Amino acid sequence: LRATLTFQKHFKAIDSDIILATMPKSGTTWLKALAFSIVNRNNHSVDESPLLFSNPHYLVPFLEMHLYKDGNIPDIDAMPCPRILATHLPYQFLPSTILDCSNCRIIYLCRNPLDVFTSTLHFVLQNRFASRPLASLDVPFEEFCQGIYPYGPFWDHCLGYWNASLKNPQKVLFLKYEDLKKDINSSVKKIADFLGYPLSAEEEEAGLVEEIATLCSFENLKNLNCNKEGEIQTVFRAKHNSFFRKGEVGDWVNLVPPSMANRLEKLMQEKFGESGLTLDIHGNSV
Repeated sequence: LRATLTFQKHFKAIDSDIILATMPKSGTTWLKALAFSIVNRNNHSVDESPLLFSNPHYLVPFLEMHLYKDGNIPDIDAMPCPRILATHLPYQFLPSTILDCSNCRIIYLCRNPLDVFTSTLHFVLQNRFASRPLASLDVPFEEFCQGIYPYGPFWDHCLGYWNASLKNPQKVLFLKYEDLKKDINSSVKKIADFLGYPLSAEEEEAGLVEEIATLCSFENLKNLNCNKEGEIQTVFRAKHNSFFRKGEVGDWVNLVPPSMANRLEKLMQEKFGESGLTLDIHGNSV
């Protein structure tokens, strides 16, 4: 909370800033790798990308969990532009300088809630954040449904950025994890266009889209030594390899029973209502 308040008070956005926003365990690491590679492709060839020897969370730091942790006020102005930064904060809690900065870009990546819930549980257990082994899904699942969750209720988090993207699509790009999995090449081009770094016809013909997609793929990043060993220190310590478990769509079926899945599906339909937002759970948008 202290870090968030410091971030809100002291951060000054500039037109070239790129903010990557997600709910925890929604594909954050993937989005960071993609955005960094797209923006910096003229500075680093794919074969010499910093991603090959550095975890994406160091290349695109979290604002409230890293740069401003413990109430620290970092020298943000010293960072090279464009500054690519990340946050888990809901849209309405972003500093006013980000919301009011006309040319600052925000990309939000959303993932279906059943996979978010499942991935979070595995992350907590792998990093031993829980004080004792998980005896049952009942309590964490009930808390998730009630919105007792880091960074607030899942539904409110998604809808905040969804509505912002509808109101100002030039400023906020709303992406779905499942769509990236289905067609990563199109997603790479969409991100590049939105950020103002479109890929030229020559770059596409040379296969750069595919090269970036392969470099940033789950399989490639997971097998790099920099992501197999070590840990990152933000407001908590987390093993590098805990950010690369499976990355699959629908892995929740191996943990969440059908009765819980049905409840969450109905809850999602109720919460999203007439917003127009749909998320893929069973292979169909609901």
